Amino acid sequence: MFSVKELVESVSLTSLPSNYIFGNTESDRHCLLMEPEETVPIIDFSLLTSHDPHQRSKTITQLGNACLDWGFFMVINHGVAETLRDEMVRETESFFDLRGDEKKQYAGKKLFDPIRCGTSFNANVDKTLLWRDYLKIHVHPHFNAPSKPYGLSKVLREYCEKTREMASELLRGISESLGLEERYINEKLGVESSESHQLFVANMYPPCPQPELAMGLPPHSDHGLLTILMQNGIQGLQVMHKGKWVLINPLPNSFLVNTGDHMEILTNGKYKSVVHRAVVNNKSTRISIGTAHGPPLDTPVSPAKELVADDAGQAYLGITYRNYLELQQSKSLSGKSCLDRLRFSM
Repeated sequence: MFSVKELVESVSLTSLPSNYIFGNTESDRHCLLMEPEETVPIIDFSLLTSHDPHQRSKTITQLGNACLDWGFFMVINHGVAETLRDEMVRETESFFDLRGDEKKQYAGKKLFDPIRCGTSFNANVDKTLLWRDYLKIHVHPHFNAPSKPYGLSKVLREYCEKTREMASELLRGISESLGLEERYINEKLGVESSESHQLFVANMYPPCPQPELAMGLPPHSDHGLLTILMQNGIQGLQVMHKGKWVLINPLPNSFLVNTGDHMEILTNGKYKSVVHRAVVNNKSTRISIGTAHGPPLDTPVSPAKELVADDAGQAYLGITYRNYLELQQSKSLSGKSCLDRLRFSM
């Protein structure tokens, strides 16, 4: 089946097909249960970019604490128009609503195809299929967009430009929170260069007849430095925090941001990437839209020498962003299994 959406619309499902059942033991199934919500760090973007040095310094400290304690935070007062956010969600939904033959032209087989859509994560190796359809677009350094729906390209370009600007400012604050020069990360890794990499990923999670048995996305960490995420108001994102799953209920018009594996490598493990997952429900379709921000594909990423203590040493091997993406895509998603392959034995 090309997509979960087509599966749901083609038959009247009352139970989950066996190849979508995530786990076969009671302990596996228990792990899918939702945990209570918890307050996550909130970063006021307007204060991070403030000309008031006291306000900015205070916000940088909050940002550093969020990266250190959670690897995850909400961003408010970011300056991205609510109308643009709403249009981005609508155009994304319109893409998933296209006929199957219109979408199949983007059923790319290669990781770096400009536009790819499909289902699960890597259906060729996934032992259990995920209750998820996706659209992935490489939007920088070369902008790409599907030809349909007709309004998508314009909205996508503007939205991705805005999130790139946001990521750049956040990385400046994160650099300072680490005791580095403000532009350290952006300049060392070329994040503000014309060749920096940005990947747009939209996920659709249709209603599931037995959500307690299925998984939208399994526990995993993201590649890149930062992921900036928004959703259509339907809950489903859970973050691993202090050994338990926390259900995230974002504030209206906020963005969710998490640190990625390359942030953990760069900071030599000080700011760790956060493990998170997407659960599904039996009532509403959930849409999530993420942009992953990283260096140019052929830029090596290794621990910053300024953050490698003499007594601890370098904790991670260096790797290019391109090679890391290839490594991650070659296997099923599973926690930090990809990053673990780059750790030095201590």
